[in-house]
Amino acid sequence: MSQTLSDIGFNPQIQQALQDLNFSVATDIQQQIIPLILNQNEDLVALAKTGTGKTAAFGLPLLQQVDVENNQVQTLILAPTRELAQQIFANLTSFAKHSPEIQLVLLSGGSSLKSQIESLKTPTHIVVATPGRVLDLIEKQALDVSGLKNLVLDEADEMFQALKEDLMPILKALPKKRRTLLFSATMPGGLKDIVHNYMSKDVISVASEMENLGHDDIEHQYMVVDPIEKLDVLLYFLNSQKGGRGIIFCKTKAAVNKLAKNLAIRKISSGALHGSLTQGIRDRIMEQFRNGYIDILVATDLVARGIDVKELAYVVNYHLPDTYEAYTHRSGRTGRAGEKGLSMTILQKEEVEQIKDFEQVLEIKFKKVAKADAQEIEKNNAIVWARKLFKTKPNRQIPEDVREEVKTIFHHLTKEELMDKVLTNYWAQNVKETEKPEKINTKKKRKPNGQFR
Repeated sequence: MSQTLSDIGFNPQIQQALQDLNFSVATDIQQQIIPLILNQNEDLVALAKTGTGKTAAFGLPLLQQVDVENNQVQTLILAPTRELAQQIFANLTSFAKHSPEIQLVLLSGGSSLKSQIESLKTPTHIVVATPGRVLDLIEKQALDVSGLKNLVLDEADEMFQALKEDLMPILKALPKKRRTLLFSATMPGGLKDIVHNYMSKDVISVASEMENLGHDDIEHQYMVVDPIEKLDVLLYFLNSQKGGRGIIFCKTKAAVNKLAKNLAIRKISSGALHGSLTQGIRDRIMEQFRNGYIDILVATDLVARGIDVKELAYVVNYHLPDTYEAYTHRSGRTGRAGEKGLSMTILQKEEVEQIKDFEQVLEIKFKKVAKADAQEIEKNNAIVWARKLFKTKPNRQIPEDVREEVKTIFHHLTKEELMDKVLTNYWAQNVKETEKPEKINTKKKRKPNGQFR
């Protein structure tokens, strides 16, 4: 039975913030986690899919438990990416809207280290951070964690996989007498080692029911293509998602840049997102995506962890991920908050046999769909070309005498006639006409001497 957040027992300040945000019904993970954090002191491991309300599940009770008379850092929340850290910080700030005495600080790369050191000189109760920046500040003795009471590891599977070298020294530097709250969508073997070595023996484990329900909201599909046709097939798929917004995942930064360039050449509304971009550029691209100025993100797995955008119609796995956990997080960008979503994977023939492993491990079912035939691809490429032509800005550097001469050549044509000629020219240059087979004469001819040839 659904429970309202107001029934859980928050103080008036948090209640007012929830009312302002129009938050009322608690999600499954919130119903399970919030009372445990408020009323018990044990370590906690929570398996929950992205988009199930994890931030509120740990953020609301930890805000309520802040001792404003204590000026030490009481809670450290670690996230694997700057984007996710920013998202968590923004959520906590909104939850603490009517609690001005609670001080929160965001520590992540891409921002001035000096300014962050200065911010830590004032009383700070909760720190939201990425591991790399926390480790820098601990080593510089600018971040005092001696009084820490709570450690939150969000998206812990990804953090352990990609940032283990930063995470392990942090865990060793923190007070042993603390409460650790670990949130993850999956539990790979390496993460189990952290639970065993750095959390209490009495750890409480919680699994959200929405972990499986999330799969029901996502349709998993794949299609098989030859490498040479991969881009054309992707363009056809994107054109089929009219009005839909989505994310295309690539394995490497180089692949992201190459694909984003190919989309940009075709004037397709998109942006690239990977770890080598400056924080300013990443923030600007994310703002454009969230505000609907661009419809498609081309991204690597890690930076996509902080992408929490509603109404994403699809994700595309342009490259099959290396791990099952990565696929879970990729597909989890769509099908959120009860909406339906689509996860499309574009495979090469040698990768098809891996699909069965993904199905078995993740307990999902893929549907194989046929790629468009060559004729449909050619038609779609013509549409993509026409849209590119439509979006092309006039080149004012073209000499005026050339403009006038061309105008003279075309002046007697109607718009329809000009369009037909331009399209015919495109078709002749880009579309392979199907050759008609020669007509075979089955009749035998006689030689001059009357014999058959």
